[in-house]
Amino acid sequence: MEDLSWSEARDLFRTWRETNARKSNEVLYHWHLSLNINLNKLGNEKFLIVEQVCIAAFDCYQLDVANECIKLLSSEFPQSLRVKKYKAMRYEAQEDYVKALEILDSIIKADKSNSAPKKRKIAILKAQGRYVEAIRELTDYLKTFMADAEAWQELSELYIGEQDFAKAAFCVEELILHNPHNHLLHQRYADIKYTQGGFDNMELARSYYCQALKLNPTNIRALYGLYLTCTSIATSQKASAQKKKDAIKMSEWALTKLKGSYKEKGFETDLESRMSAMAIN
Repeated sequence: MEDLSWSEARDLFRTWRETNARKSNEVLYHWHLSLNINLNKLGNEKFLIVEQVCIAAFDCYQLDVANECIKLLSSEFPQSLRVKKYKAMRYEAQEDYVKALEILDSIIKADKSNSAPKKRKIAILKAQGRYVEAIRELTDYLKTFMADAEAWQELSELYIGEQDFAKAAFCVEELILHNPHNHLLHQRYADIKYTQGGFDNMELARSYYCQALKLNPTNIRALYGLYLTCTSIATSQKASAQKKKDAIKMSEWALTKLKGSYKEKGFETDLESRMSAMAIN
């Protein structure tokens, strides 16, 4: 890394903050090299930089640096909820989850509109393996922050972990409403419906695999899923003769597309026998 003067480092830190670039190793390097001994020259940016360094220290598990930053922030802002959040993060890094949760609960009680401590609490519960509590906290969080797509994604993963596929599917439906042109979300929803099983879910999965392929024709996983769902429909006793015929035609189309894709990439494989084995399983 290039050695910079304290003013050059200050300007670089400002650029990273404005562009949301994490650059944790670089932040700590320049902190140790020049900024920590020139704090009083930083003016209004002094504590912004200290916060930046604090987060970088947690990223790199340099808790001594994090403690130094928290001490500086606490002396200047003794009642700040943001500083309390960093204290909770320190306990979290030390795996002292009880103290971390106590601090986070106090922050949430003081400011219910603050999303950051609620997210940290959910992350701690998940780290402890307390998935049911994490789900409860996350559903409560989403009552207030309904537009948080990352939270819906996390909740869907937690429900999948608990094998509650119906609720996981609901979460992905919310994500599709937020971003209807994301082919991976349509594929994800189809995967969940395929996992649930049953004739109706298979038909729904087929529709969403088709939509995923419409949005991105190169989605190999969606092609695999389409083949498997169509094979399942074609062998289902609930399917009419016409639906079986359509399903067979579509499964053959998906298999042809997969063969073409593998051939383009130069892979030689007995794809048809493998797909047949997958469909049987």
